[in-house]
Amino acid sequence: MKNQIEVIAEIGWNHMGDLSLASEMIESAANSGATMAKFQFWDPKYLKEGSWDQDGRRQIYDKAALTIDDIHQLVELTKVNNINFLISVFGTKGAKIIKDIGINSIKIPSHETTNLELISFCAENFEYIYFSAGASLESEVLVALEILKKGSADFNLMHCVSSYPCAPEHSNMPRLDWLKSLHHDVGYSDHTQSILIPSIALAKGARVIEKHFTIDKNLPGRDNKFALDASEFKKMTALLLEANNSLIDKGRDYQGIEKDTVENYRGRWEPDDYR
Repeated sequence: MKNQIEVIAEIGWNHMGDLSLASEMIESAANSGATMAKFQFWDPKYLKEGSWDQDGRRQIYDKAALTIDDIHQLVELTKVNNINFLISVFGTKGAKIIKDIGINSIKIPSHETTNLELISFCAENFEYIYFSAGASLESEVLVALEILKKGSADFNLMHCVSSYPCAPEHSNMPRLDWLKSLHHDVGYSDHTQSILIPSIALAKGARVIEKHFTIDKNLPGRDNKFALDASEFKKMTALLLEANNSLIDKGRDYQGIEKDTVENYRGRWEPDDYR
């Protein structure tokens, strides 16, 4: 894991299949302090029957699905904007396609923490994995962790509360302490609408922060409504930078900026004055 903070703008499916809109989002995310833009990859033909067939979500899945050509274009767009590309997958078929494209980092989302075949494949075939540990029992995380540790990929173990949106009082920051006791490289996939909570995660050791991103909360699709817009995201990244600077270890002795206090203020008052 790099020493710098990785700030992921989760564009996801907010583009709704419009690559020109996706391009705008990538550029805006980069200008707002993101170091990575993340998307989601699925093939609608593998979507099982469910409540999404009655509430309109299947139509959204169909419309927002990315083709292989789309992914190639998105990768190039991130390069143009000097940020990294990341994508989530939901099964081994999708993971194999992403690997064949030549992408070496992958995101395993929270609702795939028990997809052991996917975890095993990614652990053996990618260089780096962002593993979101939301919506999971402690025992399920531990099973997934054993598979990840046996693989050749480095990975970031990300705290997440998989609720959309997540109220700040449910963000459960102490869980990061537990994850950090399991693995040195941790992160936070945040579904609150707070710009402050990611800095708390940083103070608890997270080196990766992921946040949903949009350029317009009124765009179609559920995720646009609770994502941070560009101005909010920029404020969040400014807070992260300030928090990160405050966490730089300056040692146990006084700093140079305190020299004047030590030399000119220490011992200024006669002790006898207070006896």
